[in-house]
Amino acid sequence: MGQQLNKIVKRIRRKKYLERKKALVKAGVTRKARIAKAEKTVKKAPVKKAPAKKAAPKKVEAAVEAVAAAAPAAEAPAQE
Repeated sequence: MGQQLNKIVKRIRRKKYLERKKALVKAGVTRKARIAKAEKTVKKAPVKKAPAKKAAPKKVEAAVEAVAAAAPAAEAPAQE
């Protein structure tokens, strides 16, 4: 029984589709022209630039150098 129902639904949908197509032809509008017009009106999103790579902060580099300089000074009295 389901197959007969599908057949009826398909006929109804096809009939409505053809009616829409005929209305477009009478109006002198084609689907291709409408699609092309829609593409022109769509605004393109601006291209995002990749964020610049951030350099390590100078404070961290200075702190690392200070710790490295202090470490040998702390070891020097132990060697004497």
